[in-house]
Amino acid sequence: MIARRTFLSASAGIIPALASPAVQAQAEVPVRVGYVPVIGASALFLLAGNGSARQAGLKLALNKFDSGPNAIQAFASGTIDVLAVGIAPVAVIRSRGVDVSVISAAAVGGSAFVAGPALAKDFAEAGNDPARAFAAFRAAHGRPAKIGTLPPGGVPTVALHHWLWKVGQVARTDVEIVGMGIEVVQQAMLAGGIDGATLLEPAATLVPDRDPRIKRIVNSPAMFPDLPGVVLAASGTFLAEQAAAAERFVGLFVKATETVKAQPAVAASHVQAILGGGLISVDTIARALASPAISYVTAPAAIRPATEKLLAYQVELGDFAQAPATAGLFNDTVYERGLKTLSTG
Repeated sequence: MIARRTFLSASAGIIPALASPAVQAQAEVPVRVGYVPVIGASALFLLAGNGSARQAGLKLALNKFDSGPNAIQAFASGTIDVLAVGIAPVAVIRSRGVDVSVISAAAVGGSAFVAGPALAKDFAEAGNDPARAFAAFRAAHGRPAKIGTLPPGGVPTVALHHWLWKVGQVARTDVEIVGMGIEVVQQAMLAGGIDGATLLEPAATLVPDRDPRIKRIVNSPAMFPDLPGVVLAASGTFLAEQAAAAERFVGLFVKATETVKAQPAVAASHVQAILGGGLISVDTIARALASPAISYVTAPAAIRPATEKLLAYQVELGDFAQAPATAGLFNDTVYERGLKTLSTG
């Protein structure tokens, strides 16, 4: 954990502004946050762990979900104020009448495709050509390669499909795709129950560490360029009733994101406390934070064009009949006001 004095010094006076006497005098605002356990949500874990949220008058209650769709169900029931999940499920529930909007982006990418020993050998011999590798696997084993990924609709799953069919031109008869939860797919990969998998960071770093025979084949930026990863989305009720708190939350999140980008070793212990579960080292988390599978952005406008491409491709996949409209999905006003809290009390 970063000592309070160290954190305040590193923040260059920003947190004292956020935690002005007026804010400290107020009762803490409870914020119920749902998240999926992935590296793209690291800024959330940092601001929750280093005390900056509490200093700014926010009492965060973090709730873990094993996939975006499951988090969305809880959010739709009114038990979650803010979500740190993939953009696609957020767009879908908004199109169905749920009052939700994206108040900050968080990450682009965040996943990678890894192959077990047999499939990794085929990729090496095929010069990393997906079509040739999967065809060789089927010819050698008499069955399609079994690939684990998140349930349909999850952003990493969309990236997998795009890479297989659009980028790699893989024959559909050469692959069997099985939907699983985030932690289940990691366990199945290590147990040899599947031949390959889409793994989110930090699992994409951890799994090959645990079994060097498992090889990282491709990172999400090459699977679906500029693919939006995790975003922060808030309910309309929370934004209406706790507007100032939402803006402070965004300001803190942006600051934490800058720390994750510039000082992954500083952020790693806080991220490890939530994602590690005592089983992942701080060093592994630090390497995952700097993984080529992910980059960190916060401006909602930066992910808008790629979000539209993502949703359009999901129509092609059959995830939904018509792409959800993005009008009103991105709340630039809350984001811009959140940036102002970085320099004003």
